[in-house]
Amino acid sequence: MSESRPREGRWPTWAVAEGPFGIRPVDVGVTALAIGTFELSVVVGGGSGAAPLNGTAYLLGAVLPLALLFRHRWPLRVLQISFVAIMLYYSLDRRNISPAPLLGIPVYDAALAGHLVWAIAIPSIVMAAGLIAVGLTSGESTFVLASDFLPSIVLFVLAVMLGEVIRARRALATETARRLRLADEERAAEAARLVAEERLRIARELHDTVAHSMATITVQAGSALHLLNPISANDVASSSPHRISPAGADAAALRTSLTAIRETSKSALREMRIVLGQLRNPGGDIRPGSGSAEPMGLDRLPVLRDAVSAAGTAVTVKVEGEPVQLSAEADHAAYRILQESLTNVLRHAGPGAAATIFLRYEPGRLALTVTDNGTPAPAEGGDGAGPRGHGINGMRERAAAVGGVLTAGRKPGGGFEVMATIPTAVPTGYREEPT
Repeated sequence: MSESRPREGRWPTWAVAEGPFGIRPVDVGVTALAIGTFELSVVVGGGSGAAPLNGTAYLLGAVLPLALLFRHRWPLRVLQISFVAIMLYYSLDRRNISPAPLLGIPVYDAALAGHLVWAIAIPSIVMAAGLIAVGLTSGESTFVLASDFLPSIVLFVLAVMLGEVIRARRALATETARRLRLADEERAAEAARLVAEERLRIARELHDTVAHSMATITVQAGSALHLLNPISANDVASSSPHRISPAGADAAALRTSLTAIRETSKSALREMRIVLGQLRNPGGDIRPGSGSAEPMGLDRLPVLRDAVSAAGTAVTVKVEGEPVQLSAEADHAAYRILQESLTNVLRHAGPGAAATIFLRYEPGRLALTVTDNGTPAPAEGGDGAGPRGHGINGMRERAAAVGGVLTAGRKPGGGFEVMATIPTAVPTGYREEPT
């Protein structure tokens, strides 16, 4: 049968480490102190009707407090055993001693464990029985009896009061901690609700603005392709390859551009729909690879290169080292960094600019560099992202999120350069935030 155990105060860890049968060093010390006090009482406890001070008296003084070794595990049982022991002692081999050295600590432990009725009843029975027995056998006056028993009564009252006060304070501390925990949980729930509402708001704004605009671009590009008259096969066949009419060349270039616009906008719209679905799901994971589609990775680099080249910027890709499989997060971060770098080249490098992508696979990491030979407009910011752009900061955040680093800036000889180093395996605890 388990009992409520009293929690000790600020004892050192070694003092409250439980050994066999739940006996702790602090309990051994308390028991030794109780034995010493009880033996002292036995020595001085002579008087009328007292048993002789012999080996039996000393042995009983050492044995009776041993139950205190188990005070931590069974506080109520120890009090009950001590009560029976002191009553047997008074009946079989009594020395005129106070019961407080034996019962004081168990009474305190019982009160501390919440057994208040027992902590009050047992000392009351012992003291009442002692008063009656001594009063009948000694013939002492009531005043003398009261003066003899008063110190023990005061000790028992103090033990009960101290145990109850400490128990109440600990109960209050526990309740306060519970309320604080509930308050923290409520704050966390409210914060989660606000985040969910903000996610829904962002999803609505993206759907109503960006997604709608991308869908319109896709439809308009498809309509333009449908209305554009292609170069007829007869005109190409009847002309020398070096003598295609300017109108035909313009039409072919226009068709290529429109096709690139349509495919790029369709791809962006697909990604946007995945992100919107994740934002609308309150428990949705917005890390790469958590959606219904595979995350964008370096395997799509050829498609990205072709799209940027079709938009008017020649892109060259160089690879050094043996390509290795990157983690999904690192692969996604590398692709997004390349995508943003090439987007900045398109926006800011000027007409006729060319870009070079250099991938170098090293042990445990991938080093990537994107350079261009463009000349940005004077009004642009020093990071090449425009006066109010966030592209460079976003790339730095992506690299840092997977344990990498990124630097970007103008080259001394002209153009712009982005350099990033990304580990092939993302460190533990990775969590990419949406950008």
